[in-house]
Amino acid sequence: MREIREAILASAADGPLTARAAGALPLPEAYRAVVLRREDTEMFAGIDSADKDPRKSLHLAHVPVPELGPGEALVAVMASSVNYNTVWSSIFEPLSTFGFLERYGRTSDLAKRHDLPYHIIGSDLAGVVLRTGPGVNSWHPGDEVVAHCLSVELESSDGHNDTMLDPEQRIWGFETNFGGLAEIALVKSNQLMPKPGHLSWEEAAAPGLVNSTAYRQLVSRNGAGMKQGDNVLIWGASGGLGSYATQFALAGGANPVCVVSSEQKADICRSMGAEAIIDRNAEGYKFWKDERTQDPKEWKRFGKRIREFTGGEDIDIVFEHPGRETFGASVFVTRKGGTITTCASTSGYMHEYDNRYLWMSLKRIIGSHFANYREAWEANRLIAKGKIHPTLSKVYALEETGQAAHDVHRNAHQGKVGVLCLAPEEGLGVRDHEKRAQHIDAINRFRKGGSQ
Repeated sequence: MREIREAILASAADGPLTARAAGALPLPEAYRAVVLRREDTEMFAGIDSADKDPRKSLHLAHVPVPELGPGEALVAVMASSVNYNTVWSSIFEPLSTFGFLERYGRTSDLAKRHDLPYHIIGSDLAGVVLRTGPGVNSWHPGDEVVAHCLSVELESSDGHNDTMLDPEQRIWGFETNFGGLAEIALVKSNQLMPKPGHLSWEEAAAPGLVNSTAYRQLVSRNGAGMKQGDNVLIWGASGGLGSYATQFALAGGANPVCVVSSEQKADICRSMGAEAIIDRNAEGYKFWKDERTQDPKEWKRFGKRIREFTGGEDIDIVFEHPGRETFGASVFVTRKGGTITTCASTSGYMHEYDNRYLWMSLKRIIGSHFANYREAWEANRLIAKGKIHPTLSKVYALEETGQAAHDVHRNAHQGKVGVLCLAPEEGLGVRDHEKRAQHIDAINRFRKGGSQ
């Protein structure tokens, strides 16, 4: 790994590695990776979710380099990031990921590689292609890339209008092995996209999953199909998902109504250009009277507050991901004929809402899960063009991934949390310094401190 790292770092001055140079780098027998162990799947039995500690379940281990199959690539991972699926994996909720690996392993001889007693997690990366398998023509060793996390087989016709509908659709690094929180990752070639040249490795690794998810959920015709002038309610508007939704709304001419939980998070939304901001803690919204009973009076108070920001209009689109805690309010405040898009349930999966406000007002609920390759490519293109910016707030070393996941689990973070894999320090990997200078304030918006 040292030779690979040194060659990539040396290319900072000489330009990207050539295919010949990258292809000549010897692959190691093993590399470092953040893993879960099958033997630990019951370690948190009987413990409340909030008390489960990713630092106890995530381990840094040396693992063998996986066999490279057709249509695949091995990538030297310079940086990765932590998503909520990292947290879910680490606390074995809602299911142990080893069940995903077992099911995948039964689908083919090649997929058997993924069914191991350890799971290398992580669904983002920025790095350099080292090797490509048979049938890969668009990517070559030496290419500087980011990867999105959609793994598909496309042997069924179901996925050929929208690859997210492929029956064998999986999230890489969550439902497959050999993920991005490692020094080497195994991906399918149709996960690869060009690394934005004005970003460092850790900045380029941060948008991947959440940026693509927000794009499909809010912008794509497979999601809400947002248009100019739409009032968009964004829960957790300064968080990993919401911060991209806020940017897409502003860039697309919509009016984001940003819901946050502190003045610090409100300030971040203001720095992105948002003006309509609700601090739900400061204003004391409690949508549940107790664990079983919601409070419609709070929905109405919330709706009245929203209309103060919209000139009396109701919400066109709700960008939902908290789930159980907020879903009843989301359905209520949406305008007649409006849309609630949901991609997650971080506060609970069993949603409850008053269906009268849905059917009688012809509202729609759309389930949205990650993004297809085209949507991910478009979302990455907007990053590369400097229209949308990373929301990286803090960066950890690979051996500190447990702490990084712990912080995300406790919501003790802003935006996205990055992880350095082969990159020895932050700020490396920038190719286009002129474009970076144009956008440096926006790139560093979520960081504490000065420009880098």
